[in-house]
Amino acid sequence: MRGHIYGDVILEQHVRLFQGAMGAEFLFMDDNARPHRENIVDECLQSEDITRMNWPAYSPDLNPIEHMWDILGRRIATRYPPPTCLPELRRALLYECCNILRDQIDNLILSMPRRKACIASSGRHTPYEPCYTVFCK
Repeated sequence: MRGHIYGDVILEQHVRLFQGAMGAEFLFMDDNARPHRENIVDECLQSEDITRMNWPAYSPDLNPIEHMWDILGRRIATRYPPPTCLPELRRALLYECCNILRDQIDNLILSMPRRKACIASSGRHTPYEPCYTVFCK
C-alpha cells in the first residue's frame, strides 16, 4: 500500500472519524512501515490535527493489534479443511475473532505499560519484568 492510498483509505475514512468520536484523548498508533511514514501521510495527519504516537525505529513489535493478528493467523492455520477462497477466509476470520478469549484481549491491554517503557527507551534495553501471561487456550 502506498502512502496516498493509506491516507485516502485508512486515515480519511477510518482514523479521522474515530478521532472525532474519541475526542481530545485520541492518540493514533501505527508502526514504522514505509507507507505510514511518507510525507503525504504526515501532511494528512497534520491537516486533521491527529497526534501520532512515537515509535522507536528499532524496537520489538509493540502494537498489540499485531499480536491479535498473530492469534487469528494461528487459529486459521489450524483449521481443517483450510479456507480455499476469500469468502471462506472472511467467515473463518469472523468466527475466530468472535471466539478469542476475553482474557487474551485483557492481557494485551495490560501489557501496554511494558510497551510504553520500550518506546520511552527508543527500543533499547528496559528493565526485565517477568510476564507469566499465556495467550492461548
